Amino acid sequence: MRAARLITYRQPLEVMTIPDPAPAADGVVVRVLACGVCRSDWHAWSGSDPDVILPMTSGHEYCGEVVSVGARVTRWRVGDRVIAPFILACGRCPDCAQGHQTICADQVVPGFTCDGAFAEYVAVAHADANLTSLPDSIAPDIAAALGCRVTTSWQALVGRAQVQGGDWIAVFGGGGVGISTLLLGKALGARVVIVDTTDDKLNYAKALGADAVVNAATCDAPQAVKDITGGGAHVAIEALGVEATTVSAMRSLRKMGRMVQIGMPAGDHTQMALPMDVLYSGQLSVFGTRGMPSWRYPSLLSLIAGGGIDLSPLVTRKISLNQVSAELAAFDHPTPPGVAVVTDFVS
Repeated sequence: MRAARLITYRQPLEVMTIPDPAPAADGVVVRVLACGVCRSDWHAWSGSDPDVILPMTSGHEYCGEVVSVGARVTRWRVGDRVIAPFILACGRCPDCAQGHQTICADQVVPGFTCDGAFAEYVAVAHADANLTSLPDSIAPDIAAALGCRVTTSWQALVGRAQVQGGDWIAVFGGGGVGISTLLLGKALGARVVIVDTTDDKLNYAKALGADAVVNAATCDAPQAVKDITGGGAHVAIEALGVEATTVSAMRSLRKMGRMVQIGMPAGDHTQMALPMDVLYSGQLSVFGTRGMPSWRYPSLLSLIAGGGIDLSPLVTRKISLNQVSAELAAFDHPTPPGVAVVTDFVS
Protein backbone atom coordinates (compact mmCIF):
# COMPACT_ATOMS: atom_id res chain seq x y z
CA MET A 1 0.00 0.00 0.00
CA ARG A 2 0.99 3.67 -0.35
CA ALA A 3 1.76 5.51 2.87
CA ALA A 4 3.23 8.87 3.89
CA ARG A 5 6.03 8.08 6.35
CA LEU A 6 7.74 10.33 8.86
CA ILE A 7 11.41 9.40 8.51
CA THR A 8 13.16 12.55 9.77
CA TYR A 9 11.66 15.25 11.97
CA ARG A 10 10.72 18.50 10.23
CA GLN A 11 11.39 17.02 6.80
CA PRO A 12 8.80 16.17 4.11
CA LEU A 13 7.02 12.86 4.66
CA GLU A 14 8.18 10.16 2.27
CA VAL A 15 5.36 8.65 0.23
CA MET A 16 6.33 5.04 -0.38
CA THR A 17 4.98 1.52 -0.82
CA ILE A 18 4.98 -0.61 2.33
CA PRO A 19 3.30 -3.94 3.20
CA ASP A 20 -0.43 -3.91 3.92
CA PRO A 21 -1.19 -4.25 7.65
CA ALA A 22 -2.75 -7.40 9.11
CA PRO A 23 -5.39 -7.32 11.86
CA ALA A 24 -4.57 -8.29 15.43
CA ALA A 25 -6.76 -10.98 16.93
CA ASP A 26 -9.01 -8.31 18.47
CA GLY A 27 -8.53 -5.76 15.69
CA VAL A 28 -9.51 -4.96 12.14
CA VAL A 29 -7.91 -3.40 9.09
CA VAL A 30 -9.71 -0.43 7.57
CA ARG A 31 -9.41 0.93 4.03
CA VAL A 32 -8.99 4.63 4.71
CA LEU A 33 -11.58 6.80 2.99
CA ALA A 34 -10.37 10.09 4.48
CA CYS A 35 -7.84 11.32 7.04
CA GLY A 36 -7.53 14.82 8.47
CA VAL A 37 -4.27 16.73 8.85
CA CYS A 38 -4.24 17.98 12.45
CA ARG A 39 -2.02 20.22 14.57
CA SER A 40 -1.30 17.11 16.68
CA ASP A 41 0.27 15.58 13.56
CA TRP A 42 2.47 18.67 13.42
CA HIS A 43 3.62 17.97 16.99
CA ALA A 44 4.73 14.51 15.86
CA TRP A 45 6.31 15.88 12.66
CA SER A 46 8.25 18.53 14.58
CA GLY A 47 9.62 16.05 17.14
CA SER A 48 7.64 17.45 20.07
CA ASP A 49 5.84 14.23 20.99
CA PRO A 50 8.00 11.79 22.98
CA ASP A 51 5.77 8.82 22.10
CA VAL A 52 6.76 8.88 18.43
CA ILE A 53 9.54 6.48 17.41
CA LEU A 54 10.72 6.86 13.83
CA PRO A 55 9.95 5.78 11.22
CA MET A 56 6.19 6.26 11.60
CA THR A 57 3.16 6.52 9.35
CA SER A 58 1.40 9.60 10.70
CA GLY A 59 -2.32 10.41 10.65
CA HIS A 60 -4.91 9.86 13.37
CA GLU A 61 -8.19 11.44 12.17
CA TYR A 62 -9.70 8.81 9.89
CA CYS A 63 -12.72 6.89 8.77
CA GLY A 64 -13.05 3.99 6.39
CA GLU A 65 -14.35 0.57 5.44
CA VAL A 66 -13.45 -2.67 7.20
CA VAL A 67 -11.52 -5.01 4.86
CA SER A 68 -10.29 -7.71 7.26
CA VAL A 69 -11.27 -8.83 10.76
CA GLY A 70 -9.34 -10.50 13.59
CA ALA A 71 -10.46 -13.85 15.00
CA ARG A 72 -11.75 -12.42 18.30
CA VAL A 73 -13.75 -9.54 16.83
CA THR A 74 -17.51 -10.01 17.22
CA ARG A 75 -19.13 -6.67 16.31
CA TRP A 76 -17.68 -5.90 12.87
CA ARG A 77 -17.75 -7.44 9.42
CA VAL A 78 -15.98 -6.80 6.13
CA GLY A 79 -17.70 -3.91 4.36
CA ASP A 80 -18.78 -2.00 7.49
CA ARG A 81 -18.24 1.77 7.34
CA VAL A 82 -16.62 2.81 10.61
CA ILE A 83 -14.98 5.58 12.55
CA ALA A 84 -12.68 5.40 15.56
CA PRO A 85 -11.40 7.81 18.20
CA PHE A 86 -7.71 8.55 17.97
CA ILE A 87 -7.20 6.98 21.40
CA LEU A 88 -7.82 3.25 21.03
CA ALA A 89 -8.57 1.98 24.51
CA CYS A 90 -8.14 -1.60 25.66
CA GLY A 91 -11.79 -1.91 26.74
CA ARG A 92 -10.92 -4.16 29.69
CA CYS A 93 -9.20 -2.09 32.41
CA PRO A 94 -10.95 -0.36 35.34
CA ASP A 95 -10.75 3.05 33.64
CA CYS A 96 -12.42 1.69 30.50
CA ALA A 97 -15.08 -0.03 32.60
CA GLN A 98 -15.95 3.35 34.12
CA GLY A 99 -16.23 4.98 30.68
CA HIS A 100 -12.89 6.79 30.89
CA GLN A 101 -11.29 5.26 27.80
CA THR A 102 -9.22 8.37 27.11
CA ILE A 103 -7.04 7.67 30.17
CA CYS A 104 -6.65 3.93 29.49
CA ALA A 105 -3.14 2.90 30.54
CA ASP A 106 -2.91 0.42 27.64
CA GLN A 107 -4.12 2.79 24.93
CA VAL A 108 -2.86 2.70 21.35
CA VAL A 109 -2.65 5.95 19.37
CA PRO A 110 -2.30 5.60 15.57
CA GLY A 111 0.27 7.98 14.18
CA PHE A 112 2.02 8.25 17.53
CA THR A 113 2.49 4.82 19.15
CA CYS A 114 1.75 2.78 16.02
CA ASP A 115 1.40 3.42 12.29
CA GLY A 116 -1.46 5.73 11.41
CA ALA A 117 -3.79 6.61 8.58
CA PHE A 118 -1.84 8.68 6.07
CA ALA A 119 -2.03 5.43 4.11
CA GLU A 120 -4.40 3.35 2.05
CA TYR A 121 -5.02 1.02 5.00
CA VAL A 122 -4.73 1.27 8.78
CA ALA A 123 -4.85 -1.40 11.49
CA VAL A 124 -7.28 -0.59 14.31
CA ALA A 125 -6.61 -2.23 17.67
CA HIS A 126 -9.31 -3.38 20.11
CA ALA A 127 -12.00 -2.96 17.46
CA ASP A 128 -15.01 -4.04 19.50
CA ALA A 129 -14.21 -1.47 22.20
CA ASN A 130 -13.51 1.46 19.88
CA LEU A 131 -15.17 1.40 16.48
CA THR A 132 -18.51 3.05 15.78
CA SER A 133 -20.71 2.64 12.71
CA LEU A 134 -20.55 5.60 10.35
CA PRO A 135 -23.95 6.58 8.90
CA ASP A 136 -24.09 6.63 5.10
CA SER A 137 -25.40 10.21 5.26
CA ILE A 138 -22.08 11.52 6.63
CA ALA A 139 -19.46 12.05 3.92
CA PRO A 140 -15.99 10.62 4.58
CA ASP A 141 -14.23 14.00 4.48
CA ILE A 142 -16.56 15.33 7.18
CA ALA A 143 -16.28 12.12 9.20
CA ALA A 144 -12.49 12.32 9.19
CA ALA A 145 -12.63 15.40 11.43
CA LEU A 146 -14.63 13.35 13.95
CA GLY A 147 -11.51 11.42 14.90
CA CYS A 148 -9.94 14.30 16.79
CA ARG A 149 -10.93 17.95 16.43
CA VAL A 150 -14.72 17.71 16.48
CA THR A 151 -14.83 14.90 19.04
CA THR A 152 -12.32 16.56 21.35
CA SER A 153 -14.39 19.74 21.19
CA TRP A 154 -17.59 17.79 21.88
CA GLN A 155 -16.02 16.13 24.92
CA ALA A 156 -14.78 19.50 26.16
CA LEU A 157 -18.18 21.14 25.85
CA VAL A 158 -20.42 18.27 26.95
CA GLY A 159 -18.22 16.01 29.05
CA ARG A 160 -16.02 18.55 30.83
CA ALA A 161 -17.54 22.06 30.82
CA GLN A 162 -21.15 20.85 30.67
CA VAL A 163 -22.21 23.78 28.50
CA GLN A 164 -25.81 24.92 28.80
CA GLY A 165 -27.97 26.86 26.38
CA GLY A 166 -27.35 30.58 26.79
CA ASP A 167 -23.79 30.19 28.08
CA TRP A 168 -21.10 32.42 26.63
CA ILE A 169 -18.13 30.46 25.28
CA ALA A 170 -14.83 32.21 24.54
CA VAL A 171 -12.65 30.18 22.16
CA PHE A 172 -8.97 31.08 22.01
CA GLY A 173 -7.72 29.91 18.61
CA GLY A 174 -9.71 29.94 15.38
CA GLY A 175 -8.26 26.83 13.75
CA GLY A 176 -9.85 23.40 13.40
CA VAL A 177 -10.62 22.98 17.09
CA GLY A 178 -11.86 26.54 17.34
CA ILE A 179 -14.24 26.25 14.38
CA SER A 180 -15.43 22.85 15.64
CA THR A 181 -16.17 24.39 19.04
CA LEU A 182 -18.00 27.27 17.38
CA LEU A 183 -20.26 24.99 15.35
CA LEU A 184 -20.92 22.61 18.25
CA GLY A 185 -21.43 25.41 20.76
CA LYS A 186 -24.03 27.06 18.56
CA ALA A 187 -25.79 23.73 18.11
CA LEU A 188 -25.99 23.46 21.91
CA GLY A 189 -27.59 26.89 22.15
CA ALA A 190 -24.55 28.75 23.47
CA ARG A 191 -23.20 32.12 22.39
CA VAL A 192 -19.65 32.03 21.06
CA VAL A 193 -16.77 34.52 20.87
CA ILE A 194 -13.77 33.53 18.74
CA VAL A 195 -10.39 35.03 19.66
CA ASP A 196 -7.50 34.91 17.19
CA THR A 197 -4.81 37.15 15.72
CA THR A 198 -5.58 36.77 12.01
CA ASP A 199 -8.45 38.57 10.32
CA ASP A 200 -9.16 35.82 7.77
CA LYS A 201 -9.93 33.31 10.53
CA LEU A 202 -11.99 35.85 12.45
CA ASN A 203 -13.98 36.77 9.34
CA TYR A 204 -14.54 33.08 8.61
CA ALA A 205 -15.78 32.49 12.17
CA LYS A 206 -18.14 35.46 11.89
CA ALA A 207 -19.51 34.08 8.62
CA LEU A 208 -20.17 30.75 10.35
CA GLY A 209 -22.27 32.34 13.07
CA ALA A 210 -19.88 33.52 15.78
CA ASP A 211 -21.71 36.03 17.97
CA ALA A 212 -18.53 38.09 18.22
CA VAL A 213 -14.86 37.95 17.26
CA VAL A 214 -11.81 39.49 18.94
CA ASN A 215 -8.43 40.19 17.37
CA ALA A 216 -5.99 39.59 20.21
CA ALA A 217 -3.23 41.36 18.26
CA THR A 218 -5.02 44.71 18.49
CA CYS A 219 -6.59 44.76 21.96
CA ASP A 220 -6.67 43.34 25.48
CA ALA A 221 -8.49 40.13 24.52
CA PRO A 222 -9.68 39.07 28.02
CA GLN A 223 -11.12 42.52 28.67
CA ALA A 224 -12.75 42.54 25.24
CA VAL A 225 -14.40 39.20 26.02
CA LYS A 226 -15.63 40.55 29.36
CA ASP A 227 -17.08 43.63 27.66
CA ILE A 228 -18.85 41.53 25.01
CA THR A 229 -20.26 38.99 27.47
CA GLY A 230 -21.25 41.37 30.25
CA GLY A 231 -18.70 40.25 32.82
CA GLY A 232 -16.87 37.30 31.33
CA ALA A 233 -17.43 34.01 29.55
CA HIS A 234 -19.06 31.10 31.33
CA VAL A 235 -16.69 28.76 29.50
CA ALA A 236 -13.29 29.39 27.91
CA ILE A 237 -11.73 26.95 25.47
CA GLU A 238 -7.96 27.05 24.88
CA ALA A 239 -7.27 25.53 21.47
CA LEU A 240 -3.57 26.17 20.83
CA GLY A 241 -1.61 24.82 23.81
CA VAL A 242 0.49 27.94 24.44
CA GLU A 243 0.95 29.99 27.60
CA ALA A 244 -0.30 33.32 26.25
CA THR A 245 -3.68 31.96 25.18
CA THR A 246 -4.06 29.81 28.29
CA VAL A 247 -3.52 32.85 30.52
CA SER A 248 -5.91 34.93 28.41
CA ALA A 249 -8.55 32.20 28.53
CA MET A 250 -8.42 32.12 32.33
CA ARG A 251 -8.60 35.92 32.54
CA SER A 252 -11.61 36.06 30.20
CA LEU A 253 -13.87 34.09 32.56
CA ARG A 254 -16.55 35.41 34.86
CA LYS A 255 -16.53 34.22 38.45
CA MET A 256 -17.28 30.51 38.78
CA GLY A 257 -16.32 30.10 35.11
CA ARG A 258 -14.89 26.93 33.57
CA MET A 259 -11.85 26.66 31.34
CA VAL A 260 -11.00 23.61 29.25
CA GLN A 261 -7.47 23.07 27.95
CA ILE A 262 -7.81 21.40 24.55
CA GLY A 263 -4.57 22.65 23.01
CA MET A 264 -1.66 20.30 23.57
CA PRO A 265 1.16 22.00 25.51
CA ALA A 266 4.47 20.92 24.00
CA GLY A 267 8.07 22.10 23.85
CA ASP A 268 8.53 25.37 25.74
CA HIS A 269 4.85 25.35 26.74
CA THR A 270 4.86 22.20 28.88
CA GLN A 271 5.51 24.52 31.84
CA MET A 272 3.35 27.64 32.12
CA ALA A 273 3.12 30.58 34.54
CA LEU A 274 -0.61 30.85 35.22
CA PRO A 275 -2.50 33.55 37.17
CA MET A 276 -3.47 31.47 40.17
CA ASP A 277 -4.82 34.59 41.90
CA VAL A 278 -7.44 34.76 39.15
CA LEU A 279 -8.31 31.10 39.65
CA TYR A 280 -8.54 31.58 43.42
CA SER A 281 -10.49 34.84 43.55
CA GLY A 282 -12.79 33.87 40.69
CA GLN A 283 -13.33 30.35 42.06
CA LEU A 284 -12.68 29.03 38.58
CA SER A 285 -12.66 25.41 37.41
CA VAL A 286 -9.88 24.35 35.04
CA PHE A 287 -10.18 21.08 33.11
CA GLY A 288 -7.84 19.18 30.88
CA THR A 289 -9.21 17.08 28.06
CA ARG A 290 -7.75 14.78 25.42
CA GLY A 291 -9.88 12.97 22.89
CA MET A 292 -13.34 11.52 23.45
CA PRO A 293 -14.47 8.10 24.67
CA SER A 294 -16.09 5.99 21.99
CA TRP A 295 -19.42 5.73 23.84
CA ARG A 296 -20.06 9.43 23.15
CA TYR A 297 -20.05 8.92 19.37
CA PRO A 298 -23.73 7.91 18.95
CA SER A 299 -25.10 11.18 20.38
CA LEU A 300 -22.77 13.26 18.22
CA LEU A 301 -23.42 11.24 15.08
CA SER A 302 -27.18 11.50 15.67
CA LEU A 303 -26.88 15.27 15.96
CA ILE A 304 -24.99 15.43 12.65
CA ALA A 305 -27.09 12.87 10.75
CA GLY A 306 -30.31 14.50 11.97
CA GLY A 307 -29.30 17.88 10.60
CA GLY A 308 -28.69 19.46 14.00
CA ILE A 309 -25.29 20.71 12.86
CA ASP A 310 -23.59 21.24 9.51
CA LEU A 311 -19.88 20.47 9.71
CA SER A 312 -19.18 20.95 6.01
CA PRO A 313 -17.67 24.44 6.50
CA LEU A 314 -14.94 22.86 8.61
CA VAL A 315 -13.30 21.12 5.63
CA THR A 316 -11.85 23.71 3.27
CA ARG A 317 -9.13 21.68 1.52
CA LYS A 318 -9.22 18.13 0.10
CA ILE A 319 -5.72 16.92 -0.68
CA SER A 320 -3.62 13.91 -1.68
CA LEU A 321 -0.95 12.08 0.30
CA ASN A 322 1.71 14.02 -1.59
CA GLN A 323 0.34 17.30 -0.21
CA VAL A 324 0.37 16.35 3.48
CA SER A 325 3.91 17.59 4.09
CA ALA A 326 3.05 21.11 2.96
CA GLU A 327 0.06 21.18 5.31
CA LEU A 328 2.21 20.04 8.23
CA ALA A 329 4.89 22.64 7.56
CA ALA A 330 2.21 25.33 7.36
CA PHE A 331 1.46 24.87 11.07
CA ASP A 332 4.73 26.68 11.77
CA HIS A 333 2.79 29.86 10.92
CA PRO A 334 -0.84 31.04 11.01
CA THR A 335 -2.81 28.73 8.75
CA PRO A 336 -5.78 29.42 6.45
CA PRO A 337 -9.31 28.95 7.79
CA GLY A 338 -10.67 25.43 7.99
CA VAL A 339 -8.90 22.09 7.84
CA ALA A 340 -7.28 19.88 5.21
CA VAL A 341 -8.42 16.29 4.70
CA VAL A 342 -6.67 13.61 2.65
CA THR A 343 -9.16 11.99 0.29
CA ASP A 344 -6.78 10.87 -2.48
CA PHE A 345 -4.45 8.04 -1.45
CA VAL A 346 -3.34 6.81 -4.87
CA SER A 347 -2.13 9.81 -6.89
